[in-house]
Amino acid sequence: MAKSAVSQYTREQFDSLLALSDDEVVTHSYVRDVALPSGGTLALITLDNGRDHTRPSTLGPQGLLELAGVLDELSQRASAGEIQAVAITGKPFILAAGADLSKVGDLPNREAGLKMAQLGHYALGKLGELGVPSFCFINGLALGGGVEVALNCDYRTLDSSAAALALPEVFLGIIPGWGGAWLLPNLIGIENALKVVVENPLKNNRTLKPAQALELGIADVMFSPASFLEDSIRWADGVVSGAITVKRPNAPGKLERAVKWDAAIGIARKMLEKRIGTVAKSPYAALDLLKAAKSSDKATGFAAEDEALADLVSGDQFAASIYAFNLVQKRAKKPAGAPDKEHAKPVTKVGVLGAGLMASQFALLFVRRLKVPVIITDLDQARVDKGLDYIRGEITELEQKGRLDADEANQLRALVTGTVDKNDFADCDWVIEAVFEELTIKQNLFAEMEGIISDEAILATNTSSLSVEQIGAKLSHPERVVGFHFFNPVAVMPLIEVVKTPHTDEATLATAMATAAKLRKNAVITADTPGFVVNRILAKLLGEAMHAVEQGTPFEDVVAAQKHFGLPMDPFVLLDLVGLKVGAHVLDTHHGAFPDRFFESKALHELADAGVLLEKDSKGQAKGIDKKAIAIVEKHRPADARPYTVAELTARLEDGLADEIHRMLEDGVVEAPEDIDLCMILGAGWPFQMGGVTPFLDRVGASERAFGGTFHDPRIAGVA
Repeated sequence: MAKSAVSQYTREQFDSLLALSDDEVVTHSYVRDVALPSGGTLALITLDNGRDHTRPSTLGPQGLLELAGVLDELSQRASAGEIQAVAITGKPFILAAGADLSKVGDLPNREAGLKMAQLGHYALGKLGELGVPSFCFINGLALGGGVEVALNCDYRTLDSSAAALALPEVFLGIIPGWGGAWLLPNLIGIENALKVVVENPLKNNRTLKPAQALELGIADVMFSPASFLEDSIRWADGVVSGAITVKRPNAPGKLERAVKWDAAIGIARKMLEKRIGTVAKSPYAALDLLKAAKSSDKATGFAAEDEALADLVSGDQFAASIYAFNLVQKRAKKPAGAPDKEHAKPVTKVGVLGAGLMASQFALLFVRRLKVPVIITDLDQARVDKGLDYIRGEITELEQKGRLDADEANQLRALVTGTVDKNDFADCDWVIEAVFEELTIKQNLFAEMEGIISDEAILATNTSSLSVEQIGAKLSHPERVVGFHFFNPVAVMPLIEVVKTPHTDEATLATAMATAAKLRKNAVITADTPGFVVNRILAKLLGEAMHAVEQGTPFEDVVAAQKHFGLPMDPFVLLDLVGLKVGAHVLDTHHGAFPDRFFESKALHELADAGVLLEKDSKGQAKGIDKKAIAIVEKHRPADARPYTVAELTARLEDGLADEIHRMLEDGVVEAPEDIDLCMILGAGWPFQMGGVTPFLDRVGASERAFGGTFHDPRIAGVA
């Protein structure tokens, strides 16, 4: 049996949504009866959009209404005694990937958002109101609304090979709004629910493996894929017949509701404020819903989800999040300006010039992802040995954590070698330098290596601020040079800025892009210009911050002026993280290149020499600005200094960024504003909820003030 009709009243109730879904890829609800081993019948619903695994089933208005109609018919059959249970599962490898975000993103107003939330509750809520036990056989990927399909059922089985389970909504600027925020904490306890609903999405959208979902209590039992459906039906039969009693040790009891629940919410709120500030709305909306789930009934909880989801889907942050999500999922996969992959050269051996921490991180990443020989070198054997010890130690740690098996770990350790003789680099296809950030040193090193490596080998530099073209200026073949700028920590940060000089040839650029992809990094091609993208924008923010305090603006006012940008850390914490000497060098570089727009900072140089900026607690966490740092900054205050107010500095920062990014686009540093945003999201942690930097600058009016236009037309903003 396939799709079913719903009442005329229901269709009219959600008519405004149906009008928006003419081109919906409908996930149909197909039903077949299955005989239970002990007698009776189970009605099995299969969600299937008719596409292969590359297009997961999603839930739009038409699909939800069809499911609701099917469930109404099954409820009638249950009342008549025709069926003893209902189960829902998905097409091969996929249960459902949640709401159709393209449809949610097209909602014209808050009222439509409210209707979408109510429709989800209307349809999925029927899974728990059939009059017979309901089961979800989680046979594969389950995200967002897919997990909520399962949560609305009475019982859940899980395929041990399922790709992932997650409630990623907070990451996208919304909340689990089809039951997840009320059902989950009441199923697995508040601390576990906080992990799934808030903590994991904010950790780069971390997902759960099946074993983790089982341990948390999201599923009641797990079966292997070989006989998953048969085992699930047999288990369901045991539950229906009473032969199996389901125990849920993580379900919250009276003590948890009386004592732990509010305390856990309070701790989570403080952690959020410290880690991400208070600009992002969705994490706090989720916290409010999770808190209320302690004592509210299901109807009240679902109604609260409706209102919260309506507010968020019609707001700026959701529109910005969908824009950012599409950048990372689509544009990053097809980088602008990338040559055909067919032009890429094979990389069969990698050479790393340097054996310090950054170089050692490179070597570890290359050997893990490429699984080719990697050789490192440095000034003396002691430094080489220290680098090798670090790399092999990290491999051992990965093995101990179960992320590598013993054979793979042994293979990787054997592939990494060190030398003080650069002639051992002769057969390398790819050589990358990670030495001191000084032009002459890098130039001479590349000139030396050109006499050793083959004419086909590529020379890559990780410079963050020097001219890549100048680094290759002494070479006979500068076309083989490319910038390959990582961000620290190398293993974690997903961005590589691939810097193309006027001489870089197509094969070199193609090889750099292919290598970045094999390293599982997102690459953005930039022109060879000071700071490329990320450091140029950060230099603007940090330079203005240091200039403001040198003018007498209180440090706390400078922090306040950047608060609504939603950045993960304030400018002084960021300076401390990147290193004061590095920060001073970056500001000098940009002041030298653009003296009319970027400030140098003599105070920052003195702070770097003194090694002081932040006052920290015993755990190394920043408590404020060190008094010695304040005294140093005051020494550099000019006689005609004039402090900024918070409002003045905020406008100055916004307008300065809009002007600088507009100049970068005019000069062709990257192809489009989307590439700027991709770099800032992946390389600087600019929040998804802001959509990166350019939609934010459009929304606050800085683009209009700076250059009389906008980066995006229409602006990326909500409909509320």
